[in-house]
Amino acid sequence: MTDENAKEQVTFTLDGATVTVPAGTTIWEAAHGRGLTIPHLCHRPEPGYRPDGNCRACMVEVEGERTLVASCIRPVADGMVVHTESARARRARRGVFELLLADQPPPERAHDAGSHFWQMADAVGVSESRFPPLEPERVPLLDASHVAMHVNLDACIQCNLCVRACREVQVNDVIGMAGRGHDAFPVFDQADPMGASTCVACGECVQACPTGALMPASLLDEAERGDRRADETVTRTVCPFCGVGCQVDVAVRGGRIAHVEGAPGPANQNRLCVKGRFGYDYIHHPHRLTQPLVRRADAPAKGVNVDPANPWTHFRPASWEEALDIAAEGLAWLRDEHGGEAVAGFGSAKCTNEEAYLFQKLIRQGFRHNNVDHCTRLCHASSVAALIENIGSGAVTATFNEIEHADVAIVIGANPTENHPVAATWFKQFAARGGTLIVADPRGQALGRHARHMLQFRPGTDVALLNSIMHVIAEEGLEDRQYIAAFTENWEAFKAHLADFSPEAMEPVTGIAPEVVRTVAREFAGARAGMIFWGMGVSQHVHGTDNARCLISLALMCGHVGRPGTGLHPLRGQNNVQGASDAGLIPMFLPDYRSVTDAAERRHFAEIWGTEDWSDRKGLTVVEIMDAIHAGRIRGMYILGENPAMSDPDLAHARAALARLEHLVVQDIFLTETAMFADVILPAAAFYEKTGTVTNTNRQVQMARPVVAPPGEARPDWEITQELARRLGLDWNYAGPHSVFAEMKKGMPSLDNITWERLEAEGAVTYPSTAPDDPGQAIVFGDGFPRPGGRARFAPAALTPPAELPDGEYPMILTTGRVLEHWHTGAMTRRAQVLDWAEPEAICTLHPATLRRLGVAPGDKVRLVTRRGAVVAMARADRAVPEDMVFMPFAFVEAAANMLTNPQLDPDGKIPEFKFAAVRVEPLPEAGVAAE
Repeated sequence: MTDENAKEQVTFTLDGATVTVPAGTTIWEAAHGRGLTIPHLCHRPEPGYRPDGNCRACMVEVEGERTLVASCIRPVADGMVVHTESARARRARRGVFELLLADQPPPERAHDAGSHFWQMADAVGVSESRFPPLEPERVPLLDASHVAMHVNLDACIQCNLCVRACREVQVNDVIGMAGRGHDAFPVFDQADPMGASTCVACGECVQACPTGALMPASLLDEAERGDRRADETVTRTVCPFCGVGCQVDVAVRGGRIAHVEGAPGPANQNRLCVKGRFGYDYIHHPHRLTQPLVRRADAPAKGVNVDPANPWTHFRPASWEEALDIAAEGLAWLRDEHGGEAVAGFGSAKCTNEEAYLFQKLIRQGFRHNNVDHCTRLCHASSVAALIENIGSGAVTATFNEIEHADVAIVIGANPTENHPVAATWFKQFAARGGTLIVADPRGQALGRHARHMLQFRPGTDVALLNSIMHVIAEEGLEDRQYIAAFTENWEAFKAHLADFSPEAMEPVTGIAPEVVRTVAREFAGARAGMIFWGMGVSQHVHGTDNARCLISLALMCGHVGRPGTGLHPLRGQNNVQGASDAGLIPMFLPDYRSVTDAAERRHFAEIWGTEDWSDRKGLTVVEIMDAIHAGRIRGMYILGENPAMSDPDLAHARAALARLEHLVVQDIFLTETAMFADVILPAAAFYEKTGTVTNTNRQVQMARPVVAPPGEARPDWEITQELARRLGLDWNYAGPHSVFAEMKKGMPSLDNITWERLEAEGAVTYPSTAPDDPGQAIVFGDGFPRPGGRARFAPAALTPPAELPDGEYPMILTTGRVLEHWHTGAMTRRAQVLDWAEPEAICTLHPATLRRLGVAPGDKVRLVTRRGAVVAMARADRAVPEDMVFMPFAFVEAAANMLTNPQLDPDGKIPEFKFAAVRVEPLPEAGVAAE
């Protein structure tokens, strides 16, 4: 609906009542807005679904027209007189349902006895049909080839909703219609079984299906019967995986999660990915920690050598009192004997805002220093450093949903179809509407087929590519001079810096043709509204901060900040990495990014906490803490929900550090690789088992609610941390997460106008929120930046090579990342049945030509060797990978990619170079050869 139509009103008569609605409103929408529900099947009144009008279940009568009309697609008009309950309309709708009912399994054998179809059939008063059913031999057979979803097309009514769900909402283009007439049915790809197709298991089709023809396998019995109405409870909460922050409705039966549906949250609008929809059952896995554990006196040496199914070889059970006492006494003894800096802490982006806040407070108040960090150091620390330095804020300037209003968008160093699949749906829809999508990445990706331009540049040459794009803009005078003059500084020096980076001069470096660079530069600079999205392909380099500086400068020089459809958006990784960072779980910043070196800021929080001042030195980061352990400066750690024994670079070094610790307390939901090194293990509640707030990549603060009770004796993290704090001598008396949130508001202006009660009622509020009823500002910095003079800064970036380049001994490039089905170190996703079925084995991907050169067939095992270690994994062919590169996910402990990665740090963000290491790939002479 255009703005012009939104202002124009149309008046018509609906069932005898005069109704006025905006022009463009359909009859169905107008009726629904007045509380009337016209029967419907192919129409799904949810965001992203266009009305189709093919089922004819919503027919109504319009005076003066010969035929009935489909109310879902017919706009109202001035003077129109509509009868939704005329005898003719009711008779037609009953006829439609009778025809469809003839081919349905009877209610006692229904695949979903509570389906929308049966509800609508009951509403129109149809329970049986006079018409003959389709011949049994013409009905497609059960397709149970997918572990998560079953396809029973005997219940299909050809409503086309699954096709629209797949093609138009998720834009995956897997489902289509095949056949003609009564033999038309949905198919996957070229009529492949669902489990063998290119289906990514987002489950959108299952959520949209009105009959149960597509159902979650978890809801069906052996006879393929099910009933969605059998849910005992349904709780609205937030997905525990990535930073998109999808809201979900979690259904419970018999004390266990039965299925998950997408909810209408601001970030996802009902959409989910395979992890959010089907990755929930990890919380019921038998490996869950259910009681505190203490290392046995006769335990073997510390290492990744404990069977999570049988921890009793290394640990003994303990009461909560004993475990907490041992944990606290060990940390307190190190503090008192060697000073507070002998103890450091890693918190978690998987916990709530309140839990992150308490963790950093415990380290600062209890040990008097700032050596506290979390996984932001391993994902977007360099992005945050560049953003704070140059625009004065570490969060995104616009939500990713703002791409709806853009006409050009750049996605660089990110693979959102696998890492942020729901955000990717917005990008794909943007391209489908005709938006100019520019994808830049050394590795090809699925989003590339939706892009106008796919720039597959050489690894590690981000600055060269971006500077060459900006060179063209400056050289051709395409910059936004008015914006630059009003809102920026250092332009002239920056412009002079770009002079040496012509596309022609950079082509030998980047591998991108000059004419392509010039076209991209002109399109982005000439856009009415442009956005830039990036991921860890930008940040995880020794020049990651420089990469982000270039992206910031590119947006600034084109004036693409602070308006609808413009902005800078680093796609955040973990579900609460934004919120944990906001809450101060980083070594150089207090909550709301207040510098730890600023005495006034420390004094402010000291007053809130009722404590004395602590160290004014920036704390050590994740990798620096491991180095300090080896140096003997750090002797003990408290690690909550982090897994550095899998996530740190150069794992041999990191694991050796964990083994050196005199006292290690680990708090987690599983006996992770890191917990295997612990002296005390404290069992925590999983995300679906506790209350709290989280903040997604969009700056949307959302309320998480408990779905089921924690298993055994497991407790919420905030409660465990408080008990430790009390034993460490701190006077903490929080009644619950709500009281922690209340204290956070005292020191975090970002939470102004966002209250616990409001979040309970509304579910989500974007910060900053300017008033108690303001849903929050999706776009910020329209009138200046939180820097001196309100001006953002152009920061020149020179070419810096990767810390380690290929040579004769290590001739290829290793890059690491995630795959769609697994998250981070795999602690949760590898314990989820559907996700482990989809990607069960450690893999690495190489170009087919590289495999042929090595004499390796897809499916064979290969050995990957770097200067730090070696692993063995299955080789998979992938034409998206350059011939001199190998890609490896880091979720698999049996072939831990971080045994290979380079621990060299970006000097500003202190982030390791996960995205570039020199590697040698060796074919194995026989299967089963162990990694060195």
